[in-house]
Amino acid sequence: MARIFLTGGSGFVGSHVLPALLEAGHQVVALARTPRAAAAISQRNVAHAARLTTRIGDVTDPATLPAALAGCDAVVHLVALARDWNKGADLLRVNTAGTESLIAAASAAGVTRFVHLGALGVQDREELHYAKSKARAERAVRESSLDWTILKPSLIWGERDGFFNIVAALVKIPAPAVPVPGNGKSRFQPVWVGDVARAVVQVLGDPRSVRRSYELGGPRYWTYTEITQEVARALGKRRIVIPMPVPLISLVAGVSEAIRLPFPVATDQLRQLALDNIGATDAVERELGFVPRDMGGRLSYLRRKISQQ
Repeated sequence: MARIFLTGGSGFVGSHVLPALLEAGHQVVALARTPRAAAAISQRNVAHAARLTTRIGDVTDPATLPAALAGCDAVVHLVALARDWNKGADLLRVNTAGTESLIAAASAAGVTRFVHLGALGVQDREELHYAKSKARAERAVRESSLDWTILKPSLIWGERDGFFNIVAALVKIPAPAVPVPGNGKSRFQPVWVGDVARAVVQVLGDPRSVRRSYELGGPRYWTYTEITQEVARALGKRRIVIPMPVPLISLVAGVSEAIRLPFPVATDQLRQLALDNIGATDAVERELGFVPRDMGGRLSYLRRKISQQ
C-alpha cells in the first residue's frame, strides 16, 4: 500500500476521503495549516492512528511543502475555496496558485502520482471567479509531467456538506416560502460524498486512470427548485419555492459581501448558475464500475445541527 500525501483532510470532502484511504490500507500524511487542525484530523481518525501522520504546512506557502511531502508516494489534492471576500483573488491564490505550488513540490520530490479534485462544469471565464480558478488549476495539472488523474464532481452531498446545509438553513426559517435564485431551473447532478471518496481510492490504485479525467455525478439531474423541495421534505417542512430575479439577489449578496455579512449565496455563484452543472448520468457506472447513490430520500442528516456533524 502507498503512503499518500493528502491536502484538505480537515474539510468536508477530506473528512470522508481520509478514512476511506486509511480503511483501504494506505498510510496517509495529512497536511494541516495549524496544530489545532492537525489535532482535529487525528482525533476524528483515532481508530487508524498507526497509519496516520499529520504535518503542518500550506499549499499557498511553497516553502512548507518539501518537508511535508518527504517520504510520500502519491498526492491526493482536495483543498480548495468555494468563495471568497476578495473579488476572486483568494480563489486564485488557493485554488490555482496553491495547486501549481503543490505540482512543483511533488515534481521536485519525485512524487509522480497526483489525484486532483476538480469540479464539473467549470470554465475559464473572467467573470466566473470560482470556475476560473478551478479550470486553471485543472489545466496546470494536465500540463504537468505527473501521472495525474482529475475527478470532477457536481454538487456533493453528505455529512458536513456546505451547499445543502445552506439550503436547509433557509428552509428552517419559519416562513411559508423559501427563495431560489433565478428561475430555479439551473440543473445539477448531486453526488454522494461517499461515492467521491470511493472514486478517489479506486483511481489511486488503477494505472488505467493515469492522465484521465472523470466526471462524478449522481444517477439523475435535479433543478435548484427540486433540490430545495427535497431539502424541505427531508426536514419535514412545507414550503413554497419562490424564484427570485438574479439581479435582485445579486444586489443583496453584493451589499452583504461589501460589509462582510454572511449570505447564503455569493455573487460569483449567482453568475455560475447560468451554466448547468451536469454530465452523463451513466458516467460513473460506465467509467468506474459502480452505480452512484441517488440523493432522493437521503438528506435526513440535515436535521442535525451543523455543529454536531
